Amino acid sequence: MTDEMSCRIKRAATRAVGICDSKMSMPATPTPATPSKVRTFPTLHTQRSEQSPDAAPGAAQPSRSFVAFAKRLSREPLLHFTLLGALIFGGDAVLHPPAKDEKVITVAKTMRQSFIENFDEDKVRAPSDDQLQKMIDSWVASEILYREGKALGVDRGDEMIRDRIAFKMQLLIFDQIKVPRPTEEQLRAWFAENHANFDEPERVSFYITPPTDQATAQRQFEDIAQQHESEELQQQTRAILGRTVASLAASFGQEFRDALLAMPPGQWKVLRSRDGWHVARLDSRIQGTLANLETVRDEAARIWHTEETRKLAWEAVKRLKTSYQVRYEQ
Repeated sequence: MTDEMSCRIKRAATRAVGICDSKMSMPATPTPATPSKVRTFPTLHTQRSEQSPDAAPGAAQPSRSFVAFAKRLSREPLLHFTLLGALIFGGDAVLHPPAKDEKVITVAKTMRQSFIENFDEDKVRAPSDDQLQKMIDSWVASEILYREGKALGVDRGDEMIRDRIAFKMQLLIFDQIKVPRPTEEQLRAWFAENHANFDEPERVSFYITPPTDQATAQRQFEDIAQQHESEELQQQTRAILGRTVASLAASFGQEFRDALLAMPPGQWKVLRSRDGWHVARLDSRIQGTLANLETVRDEAARIWHTEETRKLAWEAVKRLKTSYQVRYEQ
């Protein structure tokens, strides 16, 4: 119950007591007393009353004065306010139970299963234990940022979801982190470990028909070789341009990748992918090139700065995490 409501009840009770006192102390208008109009007020003193002839000897009869007093008490406004206050206190305890421990984060089994199911859109690959733990750690960090952000009041007037509040808190942390420019030694050492991100990968361009069974793909190959393919097959044949060689195995399978790279350009061939059989033709193949730090220095320095900022931000989240208890359901 709020302090305002408590004060309102007390003021109402005070007014009720004043009304009762004024009524009790108000002098009555004098009237002639006659034997038939004289009435006495009941008292709490127990008086002996006449017993019914049918009453058992020694049986106690309820006091008429006590019953009258109870009836008069039930009409008292102060009693009504007292009962109302008790109901309000009880309702407040039910509607606003004591707050739970905000320093406990529970990673439910259903949440871990959701991470596993959403790891691959095609539902083919499952995350490794290390990948799953990284996803859980990322969610825990987001939950910590959310709670810390709410504690700072950054969610005031904002009805967006938890991730938005966590993102606000993340921006506050990033704004406080100042990373100096890398030295030449730092940049070269980092580039040596990450040069693959700047290298130009090997790419291929090819044509491929929709997946089907082996017999149908063989008939389509013969029609294409004789230039008798249907207009429908021509429209369904896709041109895949500039596809990185490194991505072929994940999309079509290792067997398709190796067979496609072994084909001479300009020739059609029946190939098998993980989705079925195709008729494919290699159109072009461009070899990859190694990047040079001098040509990508500005971009490399920018990425290095971003990664260092993220590392320091993650360390800040880890320090916040020490005040939390992460609980895993078994």
